[in-house]
Amino acid sequence: MKKKFYSNNSKEKQYIVIGCGRFGSAVATKMSEFGNEVMVIDKNEDAIDDIAEKVTHAAILDVTDERDLKSIGLGNFDVAIVAISSDIRASIMATIMAKELGVPKIVCKAKDELQAKVLYKIGADRVVFPERDMGVRLAYNLASENILDQINLDPEYSIMEIVTPQSWVGKTIIELNLRAKYDITVLAVKAKGGLKLMPSPKYKMEEENILVIIGNIDKINDIISNQEF
Repeated sequence: MKKKFYSNNSKEKQYIVIGCGRFGSAVATKMSEFGNEVMVIDKNEDAIDDIAEKVTHAAILDVTDERDLKSIGLGNFDVAIVAISSDIRASIMATIMAKELGVPKIVCKAKDELQAKVLYKIGADRVVFPERDMGVRLAYNLASENILDQINLDPEYSIMEIVTPQSWVGKTIIELNLRAKYDITVLAVKAKGGLKLMPSPKYKMEEENILVIIGNIDKINDIISNQEF
């Protein structure tokens, strides 16, 4: 397949996004907006044409072709994002090549746990599940209007932004005994007076405070199911 390159001005940190679907395009565009050097590769010419002006470099090539990946200097990038999940062969080939060529950090998209296990085995440093994670966030938001946002760190722990449960108002963090009872740590409190990072155990909860917490997902589910909000 003939390679077609587009190039804009160089930036700073170097990222390569392998696969130019909705997820890959969104990641590439945002990383470029953050001031990084971003290259996108995909065999779909229309997809590359659409994103070419938004990133530093864009190339049309077959990600399963070892020679093509070597020809673009894959090993010179700081981070490789393998944004392919529908074609497991392409995902595996791209991950293996990125690992063999010495890319320091490899992040892969997966559609299920089995695919994630394979990707970790062959060298992925991190595997993400965009569709699953978005579904989980929606479920939390539907379960309780007081849950504003949520990010899963791994299968067991999550960072969550919540409105202070009514049953917590007027009590201090130490009185609520959140770590022992729920395996929860309050990282920050957004109050009318401003943001408080790592609040004191003596901090008293106020109505409509927004809490940024990190905790065990199952324990957070207990809070929701017990209707503490």
